Amino acid sequence: MQKYFPILDWGRTYTRQTLMNDLLAALIVTIMLIPQSLAYALLAGLPAEVGLYASIAPLVIYAVFGTARALAVGPVAVASLMTAAAVGQFTAQGTPEYLGAAVALAALSGLMLVAMGLLRLGFIANFLSHPVISGFISASGLIIAAGQVPHLLGIGAGGHTLVELARNILSGLGGINWITLAIGAPATLFLYWARSRMKGWLRARGLADLPAGVIARAAPVFAVAATTLATWGLGLHGQGVAIVGEVPQGLPVPALPPLDPELWLRLAVPALLIAIVGYVETISVAQTLAAKRRQRIDPDQELIALGAANIGSAVSGGFPVTGGFARSVVNFDAGAETPAAGAYTAVGMALATLFLTPLLFFLPKATLAATIIVAVLSLVDPGALRRTWAYSRTDFAAMAATILVTLGLGVEAGIIAGVALSLLLHLYRTSRPHVAVVGQVPGTEHFRNIDRHEVVTAPEVLTIRVDESLYFPNARFLEDTIYGAVARNPALRHVVLMCPAVNDIDTSALESLEAINAMLRDSGVALHLSEVKGPVMDRLKRSHFLEDLTGEVFLTQYDAMLRLAPDLTAQTHAATRRDTARRRTG
Repeated sequence: MQKYFPILDWGRTYTRQTLMNDLLAALIVTIMLIPQSLAYALLAGLPAEVGLYASIAPLVIYAVFGTARALAVGPVAVASLMTAAAVGQFTAQGTPEYLGAAVALAALSGLMLVAMGLLRLGFIANFLSHPVISGFISASGLIIAAGQVPHLLGIGAGGHTLVELARNILSGLGGINWITLAIGAPATLFLYWARSRMKGWLRARGLADLPAGVIARAAPVFAVAATTLATWGLGLHGQGVAIVGEVPQGLPVPALPPLDPELWLRLAVPALLIAIVGYVETISVAQTLAAKRRQRIDPDQELIALGAANIGSAVSGGFPVTGGFARSVVNFDAGAETPAAGAYTAVGMALATLFLTPLLFFLPKATLAATIIVAVLSLVDPGALRRTWAYSRTDFAAMAATILVTLGLGVEAGIIAGVALSLLLHLYRTSRPHVAVVGQVPGTEHFRNIDRHEVVTAPEVLTIRVDESLYFPNARFLEDTIYGAVARNPALRHVVLMCPAVNDIDTSALESLEAINAMLRDSGVALHLSEVKGPVMDRLKRSHFLEDLTGEVFLTQYDAMLRLAPDLTAQTHAATRRDTARRRTG
């Protein structure tokens, strides 16, 4: 039971001190989450209360099923943007159908995650390379930030790509509501200052670290309170300032999502993309924080936990959720020791839904836009392109392409392009594996690349080391490499394929080895293998290849050279031993 219910593990050792630490962390995260949940609901094109609903049940459910002790689950910017992009294709914002589609999207995404967890498909996160994920998140952050600019300016402008947003914003500049801008611009500057410098400023004035951190992270609440009071007191909503309006008071009533097969079929691809992106973000944050405390997480169980959290969000009228980076770091720094901190946060959000929603009527949407802009710009990493370019041109190309596709065609096209590029890059790299001609390091039993080390070789023996598993994309490359080497050296009598890095040989590669063996036999050259791993040898024994092999299979490359070029190998070894002895006696 502990495998699927980790709460049974950490719950047995729960102490009063752990309770106090978790409660303190929950208080800090709740203060941070209230304005964020409202903002991310509006980002997804949903009523503000839906963000509150998505911040209650998912947190409790994750506390039961999750293995990451400090992960904070809830609405996040990228998932909210992807929700708006997916649901906006089928229906208009503000309609019951739009809300129903968002709820169905959460349910479908959750079911997919649970299924992947039960099938132990946690490795699926490896299909997205880090440069692609970094590029996608940076581009999404730019789109999200640009999408909030109209709310700061008080104009009507939208779009799913950066090009559309820029064009619509420029065309609407003549209708700027200056009062809205007077609210949104100072709020943005204040939140940016609070995020980057407020804690240091407070500590420089004698405040202790913990209260300084709490006050700095509560800055969005201060901005919400101040701008709400100003809008109410000055009657700014009557002068064109957009406000949140009435937010229903009370907890959500559990209900099933819309069970429309046609709708679910149309949402299948977006749900899968949200599930994959959400899981990658969740597992990255969870593993980073767990490593700091020398804890471990179960990737497959995290799929189940995140899936169950999304199903819980759907049943309670919410939208897709995932593990948030910023909130998780705050939760970790605040001292959260178990997932119970998330459950306590859910209690805080429930209380806010019950008692605080009437106070949000005059909350300006420009303040929520400022909250989103400051939060998502931290996701943008402009230096990543430079660092990736310096290290790997192919990874840079993948990152740049993902950014351009996301900015130009939208988030769904961007993530699909990212997955495709990750797979294509893997196939390209492994289709042309590193292949080295090796020779013996004098006086040792080691063999190294002839282009990098001082080694000796026998003219009648060619040893080729393949630093990759052999499978269908690189099978033809291996054939061409060996054929070319044999054609350039008429004195060859033996070719040794050195296989210390070969972990697998598939059927296509086996057929290529059979073709190489036949070609070399016709040329009067024997094919040998050395340093073949046990599992690979087991599979070769199930074929006829070893029976037809013109040469032998050697345990080590040194054994192969002793057998195929004994004079050279022995002389090299003896000469080095004499030199060593002379140095010692001299």
